[in-house]
Amino acid sequence: MGIQNRLNKAFENVPVLPLTAQSKYILISDCHRGTGTSSDNFLKNQHLYFAALQYYYKRNYTYIEIGDGDELWENRSLTQIKEIHNNTFWLLSRFYTDKRLYMLYGNHDMDKKYPLFCETHFTTYPCSTCAIEELFPGIVFYSGLILKDCENKKDIYLTHGHQADFFNSVLWKLSRFLVRYLWRPLENAGFLDPTSAAKNNHKKKRIERSLSNWAKNYGNALICGHTHRPMIGSADSPYFNTGSCVHPRCITCIEVKNRCLTLVKWTMKTKPDRTLYVAREVLAGPICVDEMM
Repeated sequence: MGIQNRLNKAFENVPVLPLTAQSKYILISDCHRGTGTSSDNFLKNQHLYFAALQYYYKRNYTYIEIGDGDELWENRSLTQIKEIHNNTFWLLSRFYTDKRLYMLYGNHDMDKKYPLFCETHFTTYPCSTCAIEELFPGIVFYSGLILKDCENKKDIYLTHGHQADFFNSVLWKLSRFLVRYLWRPLENAGFLDPTSAAKNNHKKKRIERSLSNWAKNYGNALICGHTHRPMIGSADSPYFNTGSCVHPRCITCIEVKNRCLTLVKWTMKTKPDRTLYVAREVLAGPICVDEMM
């Protein structure tokens, strides 16, 4: 099965949400939540992420996570991930209770596509008081999601984007084995994983080209993660990327509001009196759906 077919398959039997002038969605991918060790790339940005989620929760956004939310290639224990980042899961559970949360799976958390895995690991979580609280009872993780434009035919398709990466989609179990037992210890010694789209620029460009071609061929906007490179699309190339939550000193995401898409960065800044605060910065956009026609 080729790239085009794998991407087409990702949008079979997936949720279709309305895209109207009143819709408000926040799209985040590649959190790679870990177990709190030195290899937990999410740890350094967890406060930025939590502050951003509070901002979007209070403003009635629907949260959509576009894959690789949890790092399940390097880590075997999802229980440890939930314990270390229980404040994050507490806030995500509030989105879920309000019916404002949708989760997709990527290559690093592919196990989430199995219902038994989700029932076992996502029904409850340990909150900070050591009590067990409900997390996402009955949740389903999807391969993709569609935002259906109610005013024209320009819909927005969301998927992680690993479908354009043969090694990390078709051979994902082999990739997981290599990351867990070969590349993780080598990275700790200073080597980079050449199979990772986020760390191999040649591979990253090739994947982005394939995803952009799919978007142009089907005439719809495509929003992915996977490569960790934030990107805003255009009428000529309607391919967008949310970036990730593991950039040095910032996280990036895409806001969908008033039928427009805005690429945003959350980072730490300093006031004149030298106090720190979490700042929201617009990197690109807004670009409206009508402009992509």
